[in-house]
Amino acid sequence: MSRRQKLYEREITMFDPKTDRFPYPEETNRHYLQVHKDRKIIFDTEYPYIDRSRSFLFKQSLVRLLENVLVFFLCKVRLGLRIEGRENLKKHTDIIKDGVISVANHVHMWDYIAVMKAIRPNKPNILVWAPNVNGENGTLIRMVGGIPIPETGVAATRVFLKAISDHLTVDHGWIHIYAEGSMWEYYAPVRPFKKGPARIACSNNKPVIPLGFSYREPGWIRKNIFRQIATFTLRIGEPVFPDNDLPIKDREYDLTVRCHDAVCALTGTDPKDSIYPPVFDKSKRIDYYTSTYGVGYKGSH
Repeated sequence: MSRRQKLYEREITMFDPKTDRFPYPEETNRHYLQVHKDRKIIFDTEYPYIDRSRSFLFKQSLVRLLENVLVFFLCKVRLGLRIEGRENLKKHTDIIKDGVISVANHVHMWDYIAVMKAIRPNKPNILVWAPNVNGENGTLIRMVGGIPIPETGVAATRVFLKAISDHLTVDHGWIHIYAEGSMWEYYAPVRPFKKGPARIACSNNKPVIPLGFSYREPGWIRKNIFRQIATFTLRIGEPVFPDNDLPIKDREYDLTVRCHDAVCALTGTDPKDSIYPPVFDKSKRIDYYTSTYGVGYKGSH
């Protein structure tokens, strides 16, 4: 192993924030941030999950211009962001242009901005918890590609999945999904993945690009002046493909496991050493360094 490779391996595994600042819930897929507004939007069979109206696309283009001019720079400064592995996007351009899904661990309010910065000029959409789209930041979430996951029944889910499928297979778009199911800020272990992303990938025969957020210890100014817990590195991995020789249920499970393993590796964790199983099954939080995560937890369900 070269000196450069040794330094890389050291960096990828060197820092765990081990913070008790946030009230991480008991179940690994639950949310703890509260949504303070309900705009009363109903995500049913009539809702435009992929909005192709001229007015929406015009407003979205203005937001994306602002992202490139200002927001991506602020994200880099705010997170101390480093991006590695962009060569994997260039290497697989032919695959990406036919439509792909990406997954990542969900560790910060701004981490989707980091994803957008990392994969540009690709313009992703992202599957989002419906209450967030109905909340105070809902309009902005929609403008950056947010697609609410409906909670109103089977018929709405069918329309939603048809819109996702069309976006992947007809528009050859990019869908980003946080397979852990919720955001836990500065949490180091990669939590179990839900099978939904793999189900979408398998049903549309699309590859999954794994992305992994890991942490670096902040410098003196960030730590002592801005009270920053950690800085971030985002690594982009190689595409992971469904195994079409397996029956569909086994295919979804297998792809979920391999995507989880890939994200673990990108964050510096050997998948064999992960404290969590790869597939979510009402998994409970493991207090691997502390049993106290905050007082007065009243997180969202």
